[in-house]
Formats: sequence, C-alpha cells, structure tokens
Amino acid sequence: MVAMLAVRAAVAVPLALPDLNAKLRPGDSTPWTIVFVLTLITLLPAILMAMTPLVRLLVVFHFLRQALGTQTAPSNPTLLGLALMMTWFLMTPVLTQVDQQAVEPFRAGQITGVEAIDRGSAPVKVFLLKYAREKDLELFTAAGQIPRPRTATDLPMRVVIPAYMLSELKAGFAIGAVLFLPFLLIDMVTAAITTSIGMFQLPPVVVSTPLKILLFVMVDGWNLLANSLLRSF
Repeated sequence: MVAMLAVRAAVAVPLALPDLNAKLRPGDSTPWTIVFVLTLITLLPAILMAMTPLVRLLVVFHFLRQALGTQTAPSNPTLLGLALMMTWFLMTPVLTQVDQQAVEPFRAGQITGVEAIDRGSAPVKVFLLKYAREKDLELFTAAGQIPRPRTATDLPMRVVIPAYMLSELKAGFAIGAVLFLPFLLIDMVTAAITTSIGMFQLPPVVVSTPLKILLFVMVDGWNLLANSLLRSF
C-alpha cells in the first residue's frame, strides 16, 4: 500500500510542475519592462535636464533673482516647480506624439521594447534639432568622428543631446543678460545718487532692491517673462 502511494505521488509531481512553472514564470516581456521602468525612473532627472527646456528656464530664473537682488526669494523649490510646469506645457505635443507612436503600440504588444524606444526617440530628436545650433552639432559630430550625415535627423542622439544642451545654455545666458540690464541701470543710478548726497553708511543695494522689486511688479514682470520664454520655443 505504501509503495502504491509513493508511485502515485511520483507520477503526480511531474504533472503539477508545468502548472506551477507557468504561475511562477511571468511573460518574457515582463522582466524587461520592469528593468526599463526602473532605469527610466533613475535617469529621469538627467533626462529632464538634457532633453527638455528646463535648462533654459532655470538659467533665466537664476539670472532674474540675481538681478532683483532678493537672494532667496522666490525660493529654489518655487522656481523649480514653475520651470517644471512650463516644461510640461511646452513638451506636451512631443509627449503626445511619443505616446501615440511608441507607448500605445508597445502596450498593445504590437512592437518590442527596442522598437518602442526607436519610435519614441524620433519626435524627441525633431524637437531637439529644432533648437540645437548647427555649430554645436558640428562640434560633437567632429569630436565623435561621425561621418557627415545627409540630414540632421540622421545624427545619433549622443550628438544631438549635448549640442542641444549647449544651445540652451547659450540661449538662457543671452536672455538672462538682456534681463539683467535694466536692473543694473537702477543699481548704477541709485549708487550714483546715494554717493553724491553723502550716504556712505547706507549700502546702495538697500535702496535699489525695493525699487527694482517695485518696478518688476508694476510692469507685471512675471507675465512678461513667461510670455517671452514661451515665445522663444
């Protein structure tokens, strides 16, 4: 009797193994999807800085705060939040194209993960090339010893992304310099007046800072700045 039970158990174990393996082993695409999502979350800050208008916006906001002389107002989280929301607004058309061309087919199982990355990078590359200067593209093309392409869209992302970042830094510094000039003029006039009337014990910045803030508020500076930044894209 014991021998018969042992034989039955030995026969039942192999039959149960396929069902158990099917439950324990997920689909082939599931592990790669998890790896891709985790990697994307890790690289998300770098992607935002390298492939969106966030760099230009943060540089301009930094120059504005230095020009106003407020040091810590608005705070860094406030400026970062405003820059992120404006970046989301500007990147919405690109993200919509990526979703339609890559994300939805991948969810439906029509394409693989590699194909989804290739399709999703196409709208992003078009956006980056729109604002990347030709001089910067030539710099990284020559540095990478890449043959001259027929069109700019044939360039790899390792050339387009750093060229776009350099172009954005230049644009941000140019806008910041123009933004700085009227406030610098107020500082110079205030320093000249306070020096001429003998107010040596009162730093000119104490007088000029309220004047600069008042001027910025009177001309609705935040609206003008946001309008100018949005129109620059």
